[in-house]
Amino acid sequence: MKTVVMTRFRTDAARILRRIAKGERFILSYRGCSVAILEPISAHPRRPSDDPPFLGIGRRAVASPKGKTRHEEIDRILYGRT
Repeated sequence: MKTVVMTRFRTDAARILRRIAKGERFILSYRGCSVAILEPISAHPRRPSDDPPFLGIGRRAVASPKGKTRHEEIDRILYGRT
């Protein structure tokens, strides 16, 4: 899957959307972070294996014995932010 940065998407949206309509998929990046997946809408549902693993994490998650994790801690783990 190719990545397109937000500034390029703004200037070339029509061309990128035509490519998506033909079946290509893109990751949209904003300020260095992946924020969205751009993909065609199809009449046929995709196989679950086509989904990025992170999207199904809620179905597989189990409660932590240590209690709830704060949002700030999740951001630090995922993005390296403090």
